[in-house]
Amino acid sequence: MIECRGVHKYYGDYHALRGIDLTIRAGEFFSLLGPSGCGKTTLLRTIAGFEDISSGVVLVDGKDMAGVAANHRPTNMVFQSYAIFPHLTVAENVGFGLRRDPRGKAEKAAAVEEALAMVGLKGYGARASHALSGGQRQRVALARALILKPKVLLLDEPLSALDRKMREQMQVELIKLQRQVGITFVLVTHDQEEALVMSDRIAVMFEGGIAQLDGPEALYARPASRRVADFIGVMNFLPTRVVGDTPSGTEIEVPGFGRVEIPASNVSRANPDDDGPSIGFRPEAVSLVAPGAAGHSHVAEGVIDEVVYYGDMTYYDIRLDGSDGFGDKVRPVRIAMRNVFGREVQDVGARANVSWSPGSLVLFR
Repeated sequence: MIECRGVHKYYGDYHALRGIDLTIRAGEFFSLLGPSGCGKTTLLRTIAGFEDISSGVVLVDGKDMAGVAANHRPTNMVFQSYAIFPHLTVAENVGFGLRRDPRGKAEKAAAVEEALAMVGLKGYGARASHALSGGQRQRVALARALILKPKVLLLDEPLSALDRKMREQMQVELIKLQRQVGITFVLVTHDQEEALVMSDRIAVMFEGGIAQLDGPEALYARPASRRVADFIGVMNFLPTRVVGDTPSGTEIEVPGFGRVEIPASNVSRANPDDDGPSIGFRPEAVSLVAPGAAGHSHVAEGVIDEVVYYGDMTYYDIRLDGSDGFGDKVRPVRIAMRNVFGREVQDVGARANVSWSPGSLVLFR
C-alpha cells in the first residue's frame, strides 16, 4: 500500500530523512517508533503530502505521489491535537470533509451516523464538541478521518494527550477498529509499549534512518543492535569477552554467568558502541530460584542491591558474583518477578540465586 524508495528530506543543512526504504502492506497496522527528532513525524507527513521530499519516491497504492496534493491522496490523518472545531457539534465535525460531496443531505447524515457508530459514539451527533472528554475527542477525530473512506489512515501520536488508563483502553479500541475497517493504519509514536501492543510491524527510527523493521516479538526478543535493545523496553547489559566462533554460534565469557555459547540467531554484529562486546537480556528472561531448586541448569549467584515493589510485580537489582576482571563496567542486573500467591518479597542484602538460559541472551559484537 505504501512504498518509500530512497527518500531524503532536508531542511536547509539539516538532513531529516536519510535514504528511507520502506514497504507497508495493505491492511497492516504499522508503527513508526523512535525518540523525539528521529524523523518519524516528518516521514508520516511526506506520506500524507504535507511535506515535499528532497529526493526519492513515495508511492501509495502503486501510484507515485510526486506533485499530488494532500487532499488528493488516498490518505487521511489524525493529528496529535485532534484539531476538533470547538464551535461545531460532533456531527458537524465528523461531516466536515463531506462539504463538497455530491450526495444529498440525508445521505451525508447517514454517513455521519455510520462513522460515529464505528467509533462507539452513536447518538452523540448533536453534542457540543467542547463538552467531550479527551477520549471522546479522539474518537471524533477518528470518525472524521474514516468518513472519507481513505485507503490509509495516518495517526500522529493520537493517544499522547490521554491519561494512562484511557490510553490503554484506546489502544485496544484502535486495534479493533483497524480490524473492522480493514484499511492500512500507520501510527507514529515514541511509546515503545504502545507500538508493541498495537502493531503488526514496527520500524524503529534514529537520526532520520530505520535501525530495524520487524514484528513486535522479534523486535523485543532479537533486537538488531544494542541501541535498539536499549530503546525497546528494559534490557540488562553486561560486558563480555568473545572466546571464539563455534559451528552453531559464538562462545563468550560473561561476569556471573561464566563461559556460555550464544546461538547464531542471537548474535548481532551491528553494535555501534565503543565499549566492546556485551550481552543483553530482559528482566523477565531470568528469575530468582531457591538454592538447589531442581530443573535449573544455569544458575548464577549474587546479592540483592535494591527491591522495587509494584503490586503485581517486584523488581530486584542484583549484583552478580564473579565480576572480577571486568572492572567497573558491570552493573547490577534487573530481574522482574510476578508476585504470585505464596512468593515472598526478598530483602535488600540477601543472597540470591538467578536462573538463566543461553537462549535468552543476545550478543552485541
